Amino acid sequence: MEFNLCQRLEEVLVTAIHDVFGIDVQNVIAKRPSSNELGDAAFAIAFDLARKARMSPLKIAESLAPHLSTVLGVDRVEIAGGGYLNVFFDRPSFIQNYFTKTQKNIVSEEKIIIEHTNINPNKAAHIGHLRNAALGDSFVRLLRYQGTNVEVQNYIDDTGVQVADVVVGFLHLKKKSLSEVQSLANGSRFDYVCWDLYARVSEFYNENRERLKLRENTLKAIEENSKPEAPLGRLISETIVRCHLATMERIDVHYDLLPWESDILKLQFWERAYELLKAKHAIRLSSSGKNNGCWVMDINRSSTSIPTEEDEKVIVRSNGTVTYVGKDIAYQLWKLGLLDRQFGFKPFKQYSSGQVVWSTTDEGSVDTPNFGQGSRVYNVIDVRQAYLQDIVQQGVAMLSSKEARDRSHHFSYEMVALTPETCRQLGFTVHPEEKNKPYLEVSGRKGLGVKADDLLNELEDKAYNEVKTRNPKAGQSENRKTANAIARGALRYFMIKYTKNKVIAFDFNEALSFEGDSGPYLQYAAVRAKKILQKVGAKTEICIPIKLRQHFESLDSEEADDLWALISQATDLDTAVDTAIRTQEPAHLARFALLLAQRFNGFYHKYHVSTESNEIKRTVRTIAVQIFLSQHTTALKLIGIPTPTQM
Repeated sequence: MEFNLCQRLEEVLVTAIHDVFGIDVQNVIAKRPSSNELGDAAFAIAFDLARKARMSPLKIAESLAPHLSTVLGVDRVEIAGGGYLNVFFDRPSFIQNYFTKTQKNIVSEEKIIIEHTNINPNKAAHIGHLRNAALGDSFVRLLRYQGTNVEVQNYIDDTGVQVADVVVGFLHLKKKSLSEVQSLANGSRFDYVCWDLYARVSEFYNENRERLKLRENTLKAIEENSKPEAPLGRLISETIVRCHLATMERIDVHYDLLPWESDILKLQFWERAYELLKAKHAIRLSSSGKNNGCWVMDINRSSTSIPTEEDEKVIVRSNGTVTYVGKDIAYQLWKLGLLDRQFGFKPFKQYSSGQVVWSTTDEGSVDTPNFGQGSRVYNVIDVRQAYLQDIVQQGVAMLSSKEARDRSHHFSYEMVALTPETCRQLGFTVHPEEKNKPYLEVSGRKGLGVKADDLLNELEDKAYNEVKTRNPKAGQSENRKTANAIARGALRYFMIKYTKNKVIAFDFNEALSFEGDSGPYLQYAAVRAKKILQKVGAKTEICIPIKLRQHFESLDSEEADDLWALISQATDLDTAVDTAIRTQEPAHLARFALLLAQRFNGFYHKYHVSTESNEIKRTVRTIAVQIFLSQHTTALKLIGIPTPTQM
């Protein structure tokens, strides 16, 4: 929005403080009072200035109040509590300006790269990947809402241990040829086939630890592009990546670019980074101990916040293969535009929306988007990878600068668990000693590996049963469409409503509840608002009448205050977006949407719209519903939650 009265008030105060007291302040923050009786914006800056100005907060407030009073859109300024500046907005003027003066979505020149999801392409996606994707995608939406140029990357580790293990499983455990695996890949749920095979390979190694040499040899063969391991690894990876993209599309998550680790190796990104690391003496060849023969990086304990007993981190193993950290340093340098190498690019898939997701390639290409060269980079990776992320950033700093390190951010989050009841609903055995625990950690080793598609299917089925009960006259297709939207909303909201540093225990009943702190509750409020507008014959677009001031002045004070409370709270959307971006916490926007829905529910229970006989009251109430719906559905879109046509 072009019109931001709070921002204007903050700017006026900064100038006034300099002009009146000769004091320079960087920021003055407006806060929303707890009650409309205390105004629409409050400033406590007078208390902060008292010592520097050598004046009482009350005197300072009295000097600043006239400056605020002259701002367009301000009705009056009151001084309270010995120095608080409480600003009361001219309500009709505020509404008129806020919702009629919009600016075009200007895209900034700065490019931010968000890397998220990053599922190993060796088996089906699991529930933890859904949280990663929901957080990363919501952050992308928030930045784009503010006009930021965002590039979304999903890194594909197709040369890692996990893919090597599945190759070992097909070649040495199942004794399958490339053509036989191709037939399996052409069938359904190849990612599920590999999920089961991956678990079986772990048992295969445990039965005879000598078999681990097969993993080492396979890793080396994949890196050296040798047959039959490398072609088989590519087939497995590419097929499963397509499965992953289909899974994430179910929750409306899309990507711009898929960088493949194999291309980093083929195009010698790593070799170049390797040369630079050695030239900068950032790594050294270890000649003793458990890392004898490995190239290692000495750990700078002062630059890592993660406790570790290690003094060095292996970058290149003694057999010449590169660790995850080594390849990721090269990739991070490329994302920041600090590596004198470039990928080729080719289309990989076109979404139903028409958007193309591109893939890196080791071949040249023309007429492709300008990928990479980010001003800032955010890596959405769970908190358990914090130590490795620190090592990567340490490598970037040693090869470039501290400034480059500061442009690289670890967007960390905690794991997803399951409540005991959800485990039972998914068919897992819950031992008696675990049934009273608040959550059970998802663990393939314990048999609690929950596939993302299984979870989504279960959510959709449960939502369908509820929708069918509520809408018995609707057709199966319509109810199924509604159920899918509700399931997606339930999942997306549940995955971001908690702060990132909190372990979340997923629970079907809580996520799908139509009441309280849930996605369906937010969707229900939007559906209710749409139906109100349909009944009154109004459009969903906001339409501000010329006589808004006269309309407002004709209302009794209680209704005027209630309407203003809903409208002014809805205008906090941009502030909620700012806070969510600044703190890297999409949960702030989820909280905004919840509180706004609660405010609206209280409003429509108290005030009728379509049946109101007083035309002026009906008009103003309709405007309030339009404003709520516009702001609320925008907030839902930023979280990735659709608005169904019915509930």
